[in-house]
Amino acid sequence: MVKRQEIWIFRPVKQPKTKVTEAVKKDLEVKASELIESVLKPKHVKPPSQDEPFNYIVDIYAKWYRNYFYFCAKYRCPGPNAVSPFLEEKFARLKYIGNGFFNLSYMRRTGQWWEIYTESSVEECLAAIRDEPHFLP
Repeated sequence: MVKRQEIWIFRPVKQPKTKVTEAVKKDLEVKASELIESVLKPKHVKPPSQDEPFNYIVDIYAKWYRNYFYFCAKYRCPGPNAVSPFLEEKFARLKYIGNGFFNLSYMRRTGQWWEIYTESSVEECLAAIRDEPHFLP
C-alpha cells in the first residue's frame, strides 16, 4: 500500500474586491486630465524629427479598466519595418483599494507591474507620477 504524502502550500488571504464609485472615478479622471494636459504632455509630447526612424510619443491619456486606472502613452512607429503605425504602452497604474485610497505601480522593464506606493491618496499618487522617475512614459 502506497502512503500518500501531504504537501503544504502557502495560500495568501485574498483581499475582497472593492467597487469603485462613480464619484471616485470622476474625481480621479478630472485630476488626472489636469496633470496630463498641464505637465505630462508639454514635457513628453514633442514634434517628430524628420531624420530619425525611432518611435516617439504622440499622445498621453488615462483610462479605467475595472478597479485599475492606467496612464498610457501612444507612440508613433515611423520606421519602414514597423509592425503597426502606432503602439500603446501603460506606464502607471492606480489600483483602487477602498475609502479613497490607491496602490500605485509602474511598469518595469520586465513587463511586470511593480507596486511602490500603497494606501495613498489621489493627490499623493498624482504627485508621484509627476515627480518620480519611475513613471516616465
